[in-house]
Amino acid sequence: MAASSEKISSGFDARQHLAGLLRAALASVAPGQGLAEILLERPKQASHGDFASNVAMQLARELKTNPRQIAERLVRELPASSALAKVEIAGAGFINFTLTAAARCAVVDAVLANGHDFGRGPVRNGRAARRLQVEFVSANPTGPLHVGHGRGAAFGASLASLLAFAGYEVTREYYVNDAGRQMDILALSAWLRYLELFDEPLPFPPNAYQGGYVREMAEQIRQAHGDRYVHPAEAVLACLPDTDDIEARLDGLILAGKDLLGEDWAYVHSHVLSEQLADCRADLEEFGVHFDVWFSERSLYDTGMVARAVEKLEKSGHIYVQDGAKWFQSTAFGDEKDRVVQRENGIYTYFASDVAYHLNKFERGFDKVIDVWGADHHGYIPRVRGALSAAGADASRLEVTLVQFVSLFRDGQKVSMSTRSGDYVTLRQLRAEVGNDACRFFYMLRKCDQALDFDLDLAKSQSNDNPVYYVQYAHARICSVLAQWDGDAAELAGADLSPLQNEREFALCARLAEFPDLILQAARDHAPHALAFYLKDLAGDFHSWYNAERVLVDDPAVRRARLALALATRQVLQNGLSLLGVSQPVSM
Repeated sequence: MAASSEKISSGFDARQHLAGLLRAALASVAPGQGLAEILLERPKQASHGDFASNVAMQLARELKTNPRQIAERLVRELPASSALAKVEIAGAGFINFTLTAAARCAVVDAVLANGHDFGRGPVRNGRAARRLQVEFVSANPTGPLHVGHGRGAAFGASLASLLAFAGYEVTREYYVNDAGRQMDILALSAWLRYLELFDEPLPFPPNAYQGGYVREMAEQIRQAHGDRYVHPAEAVLACLPDTDDIEARLDGLILAGKDLLGEDWAYVHSHVLSEQLADCRADLEEFGVHFDVWFSERSLYDTGMVARAVEKLEKSGHIYVQDGAKWFQSTAFGDEKDRVVQRENGIYTYFASDVAYHLNKFERGFDKVIDVWGADHHGYIPRVRGALSAAGADASRLEVTLVQFVSLFRDGQKVSMSTRSGDYVTLRQLRAEVGNDACRFFYMLRKCDQALDFDLDLAKSQSNDNPVYYVQYAHARICSVLAQWDGDAAELAGADLSPLQNEREFALCARLAEFPDLILQAARDHAPHALAFYLKDLAGDFHSWYNAERVLVDDPAVRRARLALALATRQVLQNGLSLLGVSQPVSM
């Protein structure tokens, strides 16, 4: 390999450059043996260079030649490049590439040239980006969001932002469960508390909603309408079935409420829905989580989509009738048992509306739909995919990501939580205690399919042990340096970077160069946690360099080069933190 005086451009991409060199060498060494993808990885040990390729091992079987011999021939045929300081062959045939100092530092120019767009993915396949829908949270609007919903919200929002940054066209959607039994239970709960305000108390069902927010809604109804919705407790009790089954008694109370209130039931139902949905929207907005679409489950019934979905399943021959109910043969698609889609009384099940909803998603033209569900819904996946297939849809276009549970710890002790009793930690309470930034970042510190232990004390601490503080402090440190310098940051673009010569500077540049690939891989894997890990590593590299080297030195050339590196680091920190919904403070 001969040397070259070719200048390193600001748009230099080391991985693409090296792949191009290898393809050129392949054309000479193994014509007609082009590889679909040439893999170039960063070695774990710095002594092995900046990049390593196993291309020789990939070709060994086809060429029936020892991979080390192939590697030697490839190295001899590599075109000249000013970006390469050294090429070595290691082990069974790995090719290790060491970049020149100029090539290592070229990423600084790329970051400063692209700014907030550094790492952004390109338009895909020469056309508009593939259309994706990410549906997440979608909690029943029956009470305040809890910390488990918060993890789903943080994950879904970060995933959607990551996919959009990677080059996809993304729609963020919340499916509002505004029809069905759970909303009826909430309406009943508020009405029973309302009756208590007028000395018409009834034994409050243990399986109704217990939280203080229910009493607040009852008081709102009283203030707005006085005693309009009052009925004697005896009249309600007279409607109840003679059974000890608590679920049957709850259903009996709902029917009693509907019968006694008549058309006024719709008002109570509408009031509790609007109140809880408004609270949910506000909570999420304050959390930095925004949706493009709030899709109503009730609209599926009002427009006949649920009925049409069941008809499709019937026409496909996957529905049978038993005991007056219609059953979907979901066992034919890997489910553990068949599922009812329409009860004997004509009422459609939640499953039927879910099938209709997913068919509607595909009808809206999304290339891929991504559902973010709680881990307890894992058994739901095969039946939904099976129903989509039975209805003639391409079920492979549905991807489901499961988010595991969250446990809160304070003073080393687990914080107890429950649900319908109302005695649980809400997302709003968690945000008030540790702040939005800690919430958003801590939720990303584990893969979504792993249970998360949320350490409240650590999240509030101002120490390097707190990962969000550690990352934000790196950003604030850079802001402080730039403020002390008091120069024009725009002038640092195109600065002479040749004074950057020590290994800590090269390590920081290498970390910056990983960002675009990290974005694409994390988007492909639906893994925003990888971005959180990357930002921790980037902050660590920066702190290590900052603690070892002065930035504002007397030598103007060194000072400008180091300021440019610091500014590029700040930009990548900003880009990454913004995707996770975390702020970037200028001082701490």
